Amino acid sequence: MAEAGAIVSGDELAATARRAEAMGYSVLLLTDHLIEQLAPIPAMTAIAGATSRLRVGTFVLNNELRHPAVLAQDLATIDVLSGGRLEVGIGAGWNKPEFDHLGLAFEPVPARVARLVEAVAILKGCFGDGPFSYRGEHYRITDYDAQPKPVQQPHPPLLIGGGGRRTLELAAREADIVGLAPRVLAGERTDPRSITFAAAAEKIDWVRAAAGDRFDRLEFNVYPSSSPIIITDHARAEAAKIRDRLLARTGYELTEDEILGSPHVFIGSVDGLVAKFQDLRERLGISSFMTGRIDELAPIVERLVGT
Repeated sequence: MAEAGAIVSGDELAATARRAEAMGYSVLLLTDHLIEQLAPIPAMTAIAGATSRLRVGTFVLNNELRHPAVLAQDLATIDVLSGGRLEVGIGAGWNKPEFDHLGLAFEPVPARVARLVEAVAILKGCFGDGPFSYRGEHYRITDYDAQPKPVQQPHPPLLIGGGGRRTLELAAREADIVGLAPRVLAGERTDPRSITFAAAAEKIDWVRAAAGDRFDRLEFNVYPSSSPIIITDHARAEAAKIRDRLLARTGYELTEDEILGSPHVFIGSVDGLVAKFQDLRERLGISSFMTGRIDELAPIVERLVGT
């Protein structure tokens, strides 16, 4: 997985998408923030039109910004136009300043997650055959037959991620791709204790318990946190810098080994990072990695494509 987020022209976005496709990336993802970036829905349409195999997706849509039935029509349209290449990442929204700018209430996590639960049910209802009705606390749908229907049935792959048990259990029940994220402390600071290998294993255990028979069909995703991906022959020195930054910001200290072993930290040589991706797949079952940068990681992607 790679990410595209800057404000660029249509020609530049298309060129980036075609380059990612040629390198062997499976999905090009768009974030969903009210900052300096292209809006994800039209940008995904442009990417799909410029490529033939590359999948397009979001990481992740803020459920608080759109009615789920309206969003469903947009997403199904992209799936139709792309020939079934859409992946849908959706979350409860976390960036309070965006809510403040728009005058939207930034409610506590349980309220936002409750709306997300209902939105996921509505998305699936819209994507399904025939009319459906839904009556929840936050949304009500009456005898609605959403159009168009997506090419991928019963629906495009759905990604839900989080660092807390409540959201991960929702993902276990409803998602196809489970995103493992760090927990966030007050002030939007990453909790260092939640980025370790042991913490990821615990989160997967939560998912396993909640997923039941679905577990073996789930895909797990991780992304870099606390540091961008760094290709270097001096991994321990870079890990020491991260350790010191985390200690200064949060008061919690990790060892260099904990940082280098983290599923959310990717620092090392090309050979070392290839081995780490493979190790996370073998030991934790993580097979989906969001890399962020495209060109710099080409040697790693080339080694991993098809493995």
